[in-house]
Amino acid sequence: MTSLDPPADLPSTMHTSEPAAGAPRAAFVALREDLSRCIIGQQRLVERLLVALLADGHLLVEGAPGLAKTTAIKELAARIEADFHRVQFTPDLLPADLTGTEIYRPQTAQFEFQRGPLFHNLVLADEINRAPAKVQSALLEAMGERQITVGRATFALPRLFLVMATQNPIEQEGTYPLPEAQLDRFLLHVRIDYPAAGAETEILRLARARAQGAAATAVAAARRVSQDQVFAARREVLDLHLAPALETYLVQLVLATRSAADHGDDLARWIAWGASPRGTIALDRCARARVWLAGRDFVTPEDIHAIAPDVLRHRLMPSYEAEARALDSDAIVAQVLQSVQLPSTAVDQDPALAAAAN
Repeated sequence: MTSLDPPADLPSTMHTSEPAAGAPRAAFVALREDLSRCIIGQQRLVERLLVALLADGHLLVEGAPGLAKTTAIKELAARIEADFHRVQFTPDLLPADLTGTEIYRPQTAQFEFQRGPLFHNLVLADEINRAPAKVQSALLEAMGERQITVGRATFALPRLFLVMATQNPIEQEGTYPLPEAQLDRFLLHVRIDYPAAGAETEILRLARARAQGAAATAVAAARRVSQDQVFAARREVLDLHLAPALETYLVQLVLATRSAADHGDDLARWIAWGASPRGTIALDRCARARVWLAGRDFVTPEDIHAIAPDVLRHRLMPSYEAEARALDSDAIVAQVLQSVQLPSTAVDQDPALAAAAN
């Protein structure tokens, strides 16, 4: 069996594995390759976007300006049967600017509900921490309940509904940080960094080609992934094999953030509050989605370790002592992964994992 240390974010299997014969998986493999060609240097963001889509959740992306966050979700929307809307969050934004409002029609002497941006399939909440708490609450209610309430009426949101919210880690003045309880509504909290030098050279050449009209930006309708394929892919993700011992291990990782004293005095002093059961569900679904994208049919410990930081970093609260030691949630998650032992039966009793070990 390979080492249980957290692997590189995108192992070679993500690109070399042959997709299964199913139409949904083949469509998503092609989708990932298409996105990788136009979103250069941000493979992590591309993969996490697809994981969130497959796991039917939402993601919070944190990164400096100009790292293709908006471009990534726009390009994704252009390649699936979904409509897209971007909302720039500002301090003067109102909840009705997201949900919509009732408008009086003099012709009929009646009020008519005008739907807001949340009724689109893919929504970009740009700089979510710049809007006040009421606006953030309206968005997070829609994310959690898949519906909005205006007055006495409740309106269901589209079945395919994904929110990508962004935060700028550079400027914190005039912002309204999301409380931990609201952050828990996000399936993933993804941190992205600047691209490498080689990738930035490719970005420069692509931008020059597009400016000269040499690079086609339109997406052929025939290449779009249908919503039926997305829903079929989600069913296949849930059907992936997860060994019972690995399921127990996954649960123990989350429990370790709540009962940290069982895994060492240091960990107990560093965690003020652990992950909720949403973290367990998210870790399971995201690990399965990552495996499915890789073209495999069973989950391994490495898959759980690879996705765990993005699933757990916003679901645990570092203590004051951890902050004094300059330990952030990423360092604490890494310590949790090292502290919780993988059950020895995970490989011995499961044929799929035993085959992978050999």
